[in-house]
Amino acid sequence: MSFPRQSARTRRFTLGVPRGFQIAPDGSRVAFLRTRSGTDPVTCLWTLDPATGEERLVADPTALNLPGEEDLPAEERARRERAREQAGGIVGFAADRELRTAVFALAGRLFTADLRDGAVRALPAASPVFDPRPDPSGRQVAYVSGRTLRLIGVDGEGDRALVQPESDQISYGLAEFIAAEEMGRMRGYWWAPDGTRLLVARVDPTPVTRWHIADPANPERPATEVAYPAAGTPNAYVALYLITEDGDRKAINWDRSEFPYLVTATWDRHGPMLLVQSRDQHVMRVLTVNPANGETTVLHVAHDPQWLEVVPGVPARTRNGDLVWTTEDAATDTRRLTVGGEPVTPAGLQVRSVLGVEGESVLFTASEEPTEIHLWSYDPSGPTRLSEGRGVFGGTRSGEVTVTTASRLDRDGVEVRVTGPAGGHEIASRAETPVITPSVRLLNAGEREIRTAVVLPTGWEPGAGRLPVLMDPYGGPHAQRVLAVRRAYNEAQWLADQGFAVVIADGRGTPARGPVWERSVQGDFVGPVLEDQVTALEEAARAFPDALDPGRVAIRGWSFGGWLAALAVLRRPDVFHAGVAGAPVTDWSLYDTHYTERYLGHPGEEPENYVRNSLIDDAGKLERPLLLIHGLADDNVVAAHTLRLSSALLAAGRPHTVLPLSGVTHMTPQEVVAENLLLMQVDFLKKALG
Repeated sequence: MSFPRQSARTRRFTLGVPRGFQIAPDGSRVAFLRTRSGTDPVTCLWTLDPATGEERLVADPTALNLPGEEDLPAEERARRERAREQAGGIVGFAADRELRTAVFALAGRLFTADLRDGAVRALPAASPVFDPRPDPSGRQVAYVSGRTLRLIGVDGEGDRALVQPESDQISYGLAEFIAAEEMGRMRGYWWAPDGTRLLVARVDPTPVTRWHIADPANPERPATEVAYPAAGTPNAYVALYLITEDGDRKAINWDRSEFPYLVTATWDRHGPMLLVQSRDQHVMRVLTVNPANGETTVLHVAHDPQWLEVVPGVPARTRNGDLVWTTEDAATDTRRLTVGGEPVTPAGLQVRSVLGVEGESVLFTASEEPTEIHLWSYDPSGPTRLSEGRGVFGGTRSGEVTVTTASRLDRDGVEVRVTGPAGGHEIASRAETPVITPSVRLLNAGEREIRTAVVLPTGWEPGAGRLPVLMDPYGGPHAQRVLAVRRAYNEAQWLADQGFAVVIADGRGTPARGPVWERSVQGDFVGPVLEDQVTALEEAARAFPDALDPGRVAIRGWSFGGWLAALAVLRRPDVFHAGVAGAPVTDWSLYDTHYTERYLGHPGEEPENYVRNSLIDDAGKLERPLLLIHGLADDNVVAAHTLRLSSALLAAGRPHTVLPLSGVTHMTPQEVVAENLLLMQVDFLKKALG
């Protein structure tokens, strides 16, 4: 099988990889998700006994004889798009406190699974079901249907709506677009620990501008209306309510005019806690909530003159009530973990996320070297690194049982290990092994030590002749391409084997290099981002003079990387001789509020930033081959970005190529699309570079 076909069929080798781990507090079982094989897109629910390592299949969607993925609720389709979910089946589950009962939605129906005996049953809930979650005691299940939050007993009795939306626009229990796409908050309600009340988000998108995404290949279908908050326009109005299981509700009060963004919420033994953010993202407040009257109290305030980053997993609290937070230490240029207001991690260790807090112990990920992400634990004796070797690590922990995941540079795939009092066991990954083996050289380019990967054709030897160069970056905030993980370079190796020297660089603005590095793109993506790609190219050519031909350089990318690829051929044609721009953000005024305004400011206050970073006015400068690719169903970077640039290029008389992908969103999981997209890009680049 060819690599493009294998990569497409395996969803880039993600199928068959165990994920979604939850551990019973008594250490008796671990529940997780995994497809049956590396080509099976249907995810199943499994358990493992940490004492023996025995696995058991609990729920297999194919055995339930349900309709396929075409019957998914619209909310679930949107959630999967926001989460970049590529598989089907049971792609998520929730469980009670003791991990005895799991609940999940399939084909719009609600199911429970007894994780002790494996019994699965459907509940007669209102359809379609979205985001079901049992209360901590396991007595009843909350779920969203028809934009409202409902309750049903685990015995199937008492199905009812907790609250009725006031209009056909308002929802209860759902996350709005901005929360899901930019803040990582996929949920809109939270159970109280005693299971008698819920904290529920009410979303009113009435102020949000409506966009319409049509399917030109099927003109008989009506366009999809999307409430899209573009930069400078109104966001959805988000409120919170405390709702009892009887339907009584109290409003949660905070200054929503000053802090319109609800970043996250939690409800632990100390009570409800919120994290809210100002629109300019200069201020965050951690608020505690009095469940008796809904009044809030400020627990912590964070300020920054540029912006405050949303760090996954915070705020949280220890058993004693100490706040777990992160602070950006200007003196050491380090994002540090704090507990009770005191930094507890050393300078130079960049905290990436908090994975869990148990007692006085905090499990988190952090980077000393930006190409590696390690698993760490903190307790009052200090921080301890739990992972060894080069790679990217993660995990979860409950009591004496820990699940760790490892992706390494010296081997394929993902390793998962469960350790506990009885020893350790592997959870098998059933992912396929790629038909190619990447060979990557990592280097630090230039004075800024830009983390750069160089991938040459398999078997290439000095003297074989210099190769055209293909730059393959993302290059912007919130994403890294250069990691000490072999599987990150599968596609790069295949591209190299087509006759290229592939260079990937993470320049300024990318994560794990400290707050100064991340914030160097404020107001200006163009200067630092493009300069660092050029530096990385020059240093790679210097490091491999027999391999790289700087006289033949192409660049390709997707999303921010697509913007970067188009930018490169428009503004530096002396360096970049061809470009492939996939789903590019060509006009930042068309992108969403939370992401865009963080870096470029409000367009009504700093319009010059939007002009400087737009590609539209550069259309007349194009003198290199440029291929624009866009999914016409994309509701994140809408196709208008590519169409506006193409119109400007046409008006300027600049030849270019446009590849529209009918029915394709911001992701390209469809097997035929994903495979042929790779082949067509290579064909274009070979012709463009001669």
